[in-house]
Amino acid sequence: MILVGMNRGDLTNTPWERLQPLLPPQQPKTGRPAVDHRCILKGMLWILRTGAPWRDLPERDGPGRTVASRLYRWQHAGIWARLFSAVPAQADANGQLNWDVQDVDGTMIRAHQHAGGAKQKIPPPKR
Repeated sequence: MILVGMNRGDLTNTPWERLQPLLPPQQPKTGRPAVDHRCILKGMLWILRTGAPWRDLPERDGPGRTVASRLYRWQHAGIWARLFSAVPAQADANGQLNWDVQDVDGTMIRAHQHAGGAKQKIPPPKR
């Protein structure tokens, strides 16, 4: 499937094909069909990338309230944790993950001297 009119930052076919099997079923057992997961995921990524409020989400990325509620429901259901563990495991199994270039940030930031938690010298009250 070739997507016509894709915007910069849109979810392309390759990552979508990896993510789609890990997401909940598109058609729920009861009730009306859910808005397409791909559209909703694009909306989540747009919000994450831009830092804009939900109400500024472009219409092409789905209704802002729907995108927000699905983000929070997926988090509560543990879907994000499953995605963040399964995707690197799949890449490693396929030989696509280079462990030589993986890095954990070891940045140290020194706290200001007043934030160090040292016991403060309280001057005696003035008389």
